[in-house]
Amino acid sequence: MLESLRGLGYATPTALADLIDNSIAANARDVAVHLEWAGPESWVRIVDDGDGMDDAALEAGMRLGARDPRAERAATDLGRFGLGLKTASFSQACRLTVASRKKGGAVVCLRWDLDLIDQEPGAEWPLFEGPAPGSEHLFEPLDQMAHGTVVLWEKLDRIVTDGFAATDMIELADRVEAHLAMTFHRLLDGQLPMLRLALNGRGVKPWDPYLIGHPGKALESPEYRILHTTGVTVQCHVLPHRDMLKPVEQEVAAGPGGWTQQEGFYVYRNKRLLLAGGWLGLGDGGKPWLRDEAHRLARIRLDIPNSADAEWKINVLKSTASPPVRLRSQLHRLAKETRDTARRVFAHRGHVTPASGARPNAVAEAWQVRRSAQGTSYRIALDHDLVASILDRAGPLKPDIRALLRLIEETVPVQRIWLDTAEDRETPRTGFTGAAENEVMETLSSMFEALVKFRGLSPTEARERLGRTPPFDRHLDLVAALEAKDAQ
Repeated sequence: MLESLRGLGYATPTALADLIDNSIAANARDVAVHLEWAGPESWVRIVDDGDGMDDAALEAGMRLGARDPRAERAATDLGRFGLGLKTASFSQACRLTVASRKKGGAVVCLRWDLDLIDQEPGAEWPLFEGPAPGSEHLFEPLDQMAHGTVVLWEKLDRIVTDGFAATDMIELADRVEAHLAMTFHRLLDGQLPMLRLALNGRGVKPWDPYLIGHPGKALESPEYRILHTTGVTVQCHVLPHRDMLKPVEQEVAAGPGGWTQQEGFYVYRNKRLLLAGGWLGLGDGGKPWLRDEAHRLARIRLDIPNSADAEWKINVLKSTASPPVRLRSQLHRLAKETRDTARRVFAHRGHVTPASGARPNAVAEAWQVRRSAQGTSYRIALDHDLVASILDRAGPLKPDIRALLRLIEETVPVQRIWLDTAEDRETPRTGFTGAAENEVMETLSSMFEALVKFRGLSPTEARERLGRTPPFDRHLDLVAALEAKDAQ
C-alpha cells in the first residue's frame, strides 16, 4: 500500500506545499524550508514555530488516514484526508522523521523508514523513536524553540536519481520557490503577513497573479458572492496587454507556467491556492474552453470554504476542483464576460473598444468579419471612407482596384498569422506600432481629405471623427496637427 501511495503524483513543490499546510494549521507564523545537496546523503527539512505535538498527537499524525475526511474541520484547517504528511513525504523520500515540541513539553520524535518495513523482527510496521543515527544534528533548531515541529526527508530516492547533480538541486529550489510564492501568495502578502516563509535562508516573496491596482488593467471587478451556496466568492481580472507592461513586469506577470497556462480560474481554500489556471470544465455548446492565446489575460479568483471539499471534488493532491452543477451557470456567465474582455484587450493590444465593438462617431473599420455556415471570412469594407473615396475617383482604374482588393482579401495569410501568433505568443504588430510619424501622417492625411472632400464633413468634424477611430486615437497629437495644416 505504501509503495502504491508513493505514486499518487506529487511533484517536490506540491509535496512541500502540503507539509506547509500542516504548519499553517498548527498556527505557525514562520516556516523555513531547506534543501541540502550532499549527493546520496542529500536531505530536505521543514521547520515551523507552530503549536507542536505531544507524543500521542505525533503518533496519531504519523498514522495513515488518522482523521476521517468526512469529519468537520476548523475553518482554518487546510487538511482533509489525514494523508498529506505521509503521502507527500513518501512520494519524495524513503525516510521520514518528525520531531515536535509543545509549549512547556519535551521534544518527541518518530521516524518512518520504508527500507526497514518487514525487516524489523516482530514488527510488521516499525515506527521508530528518535532520529536515524548520524542525523541528530539536523533537529538542533528545535532545541532553541519553545514550541514547533521539524520534518526531515532523507534517502531522497525520488529526487536524487541517477544523473541528478548540484545544479539540478539549484533548479529544483527555483521551482519550489516559484510554486510556494504562488500557492501561499495571499498569506505572504501585506505589511503584517499571516505567514513568513523562507527557502534556504531567503524569504519567499508572494507572486500576485492579478497585478492588483495596476493602471493598465482592463478589468478588476468587485467581489461577487455566488448564490445558492455559502462562502463562495469570485473576483474577475483582465491583466494589461504586454505592451502596457515593463519588461520586468511582463516576466513576473507570466507566472510559473507562462501566460497561457496561467489563464482561467484560481481556486482558493482559506486563502491557500489549490488550482492555478484552467476553466473548470466550463465552455459553450458542450465543448469545454481550452487555454489559448486569445484569453491569456483572463484570471478569475474563486474562494471556497473548506466545508465544500467534497462538493467541489477536491482531491488528495489539492490539484483539481469541479464546481457543483447548480453553480455552473453563474460561474459561466462571469467567466464569459471576463474572457470577452480579455479577448478584446489581446486583439487591440491593450486599447480596448467598448463592448459593442464600435466607437460612437468613429470612422467605420476597414475590415468586415463575416460568419456563416461555411466559415468565417474577412472582407475589406468598400464603404470605408478612404476606400469609397478612392473608388469614386478611380475612373477606368476602378475595376482593377476592386480586383486588387479582392486579391488581398483572398490571400490574407491566415495560417501564417496563426502560427506566428502561437509561436511568438503575441499578436502581430499592427496599428502603426513602431512606425515613424511621417508614415502615420501619410495615411492620416489621406483619411482627413476623404472625410472633408468626399464625405462633406467640416475639418473640425473630420478631426473629431479621426480622434475617435483606432488606430489614430493613439496619435492624437498628429490628429491635432491636421488642424494647423487646414488653417494654412
